[in-house]
Amino acid sequence: LCRARERGGKEAKMSDAAQMVPGRAEVVAPGVRRLLAPNPSPMTGPGTNTYLLGQTDIAVVDPGPDDPAHLSAILAAINSQTVSHILITHAHRDHSALAPALAQATGAPICAFGHPEAGRSATMQTLAANGLAGGGEGVHTELTPDLVLKDGQHIQGADWSATTLHTPGHFAGHLAFVVEANGEVALTGDTILGWTSTLISPPDGDVGAFMTSCERLRSLGAKQFLPGHGPKIDEPAERLDWLMGHRRNREAQIVAMLTNGPATVAELTTQIYADVTDYLLPMAERNVLAHLIDLHERNRVNAAPKLSATAIFALR
Repeated sequence: LCRARERGGKEAKMSDAAQMVPGRAEVVAPGVRRLLAPNPSPMTGPGTNTYLLGQTDIAVVDPGPDDPAHLSAILAAINSQTVSHILITHAHRDHSALAPALAQATGAPICAFGHPEAGRSATMQTLAANGLAGGGEGVHTELTPDLVLKDGQHIQGADWSATTLHTPGHFAGHLAFVVEANGEVALTGDTILGWTSTLISPPDGDVGAFMTSCERLRSLGAKQFLPGHGPKIDEPAERLDWLMGHRRNREAQIVAMLTNGPATVAELTTQIYADVTDYLLPMAERNVLAHLIDLHERNRVNAAPKLSATAIFALR
């Protein structure tokens, strides 16, 4: 989990990282500004990125955590212009919790994929029904969008336009937004990050869906990714190659360890993540569980007595 921060193809330009100051609007692509929220942490990196599309009829993408200072910064950047949409990539609180306050201040509708549980696979629905909860990632359970967005939906304002792309993996109802002014920029939320690999924590996270989403993003041929955390990504294909390779390598580690005999999630995690701090170990366990669920779905492992976070896993 921590080691993933060290590489990932070529890192985003340091000059962009240096410009990431909370509360300051920076132009990061034609017609796109970025505002960094003041919520740095081991899980959010420098903080959550809020994006503003357009200049006169603005869409706010991921307003961020419920923080009065960040709300003031967004309103200052908007100035006297109209906000036409509040677009949510996914319902984690560090991305969406400020949406109700921003909607009240601007009158703009909140637009998202749906209820926070929308988009879960049948397996994830069953696991959730049997008691599997998230790992404390902070789901915005009360998020209720005014407008439900579908995959491939076209949305626009006076001087911007974008198309939605359903990109589950980190979160079942995750959306990316492809900015159409030049067709070369995609706002990727937490599916693709600019500073680390993506946390995948069931039942919201899904490794198989993540790999499919990476392939969809690759097919765009975009020249730039603007992530939910960290600096912009100027070499998307290389970043995608690294992230997908990272997942394949993690799967290979898990399979190799299971050749020594059955094991639990906790046992596998302590072996694979031997150098991870105690603070991050629970997140590492969620990643291992996600891979085991995916392997179970592909009939490569058995789970006894049944598929769950406490099951004993063995190779088929």
